[in-house]
Amino acid sequence: MTVTHAQVAALPKAELHLHIEGTLEPELAFKLAARNGVPLRYADAAQLRRAYAFTSLGSFLDLYYECMSVLRTAEDFADLAAAYLAKARADGVTRTEMFFDPQVHIARGVPLSTVMDGLQAAADQSAASGGPRAELIACFLRDRGPADAMKTLESLSGYAGQLLGVGLDSAEVGYPPSDFAGVFDAARGLGLHTVAHAGEEGPPEYVWQALDLLGVERIDHGIRSVEDPALLRRLAADGTPLTVCPLSNVRLRCVDAMARHPLPALLDSGVKVTVNSDDPAYFGGYIADNYLALAADLNLGLPDLAALAANSVAASLTRE
Repeated sequence: MTVTHAQVAALPKAELHLHIEGTLEPELAFKLAARNGVPLRYADAAQLRRAYAFTSLGSFLDLYYECMSVLRTAEDFADLAAAYLAKARADGVTRTEMFFDPQVHIARGVPLSTVMDGLQAAADQSAASGGPRAELIACFLRDRGPADAMKTLESLSGYAGQLLGVGLDSAEVGYPPSDFAGVFDAARGLGLHTVAHAGEEGPPEYVWQALDLLGVERIDHGIRSVEDPALLRRLAADGTPLTVCPLSNVRLRCVDAMARHPLPALLDSGVKVTVNSDDPAYFGGYIADNYLALAADLNLGLPDLAALAANSVAASLTRE
């Protein structure tokens, strides 16, 4: 039986792997560009959307950072987050833990207070209107190194009460988690939760490092864990959740087709898998679209999807 959007939306779920900058739809990008007088090198939204033919994580990141140039004011960040939260509500999301990349914005001359004020305003409005509860996780760009990450953490320390945690993202290969052990220790000292991207394009060893050297509570992506049986046993035994992003994995060529996605193998190994949309404006679908793709291409039924949704709620981080 075909699973419908209405059935997926009826499943209470959390979205735990969502880059808010990755929800910037081309139409909103052009609206903000006009508002702020920022030139884009595309004629219109349709031409920009056609540029979403990525061959790797790196090719995506180049465009991702370019489009961020339109985000200048607190109103821009609020509009961005509000648009995502409306879509998440329609998909049955009750809670979202949104990643954002402070280093990119600070480097562009956008004050951290501008970013925080805008995202928090949208989060507050969502909660007040019965929409998803939104929490914020600040991610460090691994390709900018641990020294810049530590400097950024110092800037974030004044906002620790508004943050749920910190994460690690951006280009993975060649930037091992081990480099950031001191930064993550310092973040825990501020009372923040810790998560990290590992095992997307990088090897299973990066997942081991994220667990043992960063002490993370969740692994973002983690799909290459299937290559290491000992790692699968560790993840299952510890109950460490993976925030898997199926459409993203296919779009970035980490997996060559949805029908060959390792998600079933992860589940068969007892790993706690959650489903998320990553950068949905760029990867062809929001969270319900990811659930529907799993149903269509991996023959997952509604009970399977309900179990994945329950995993996401259980894997949510809570404030102390």
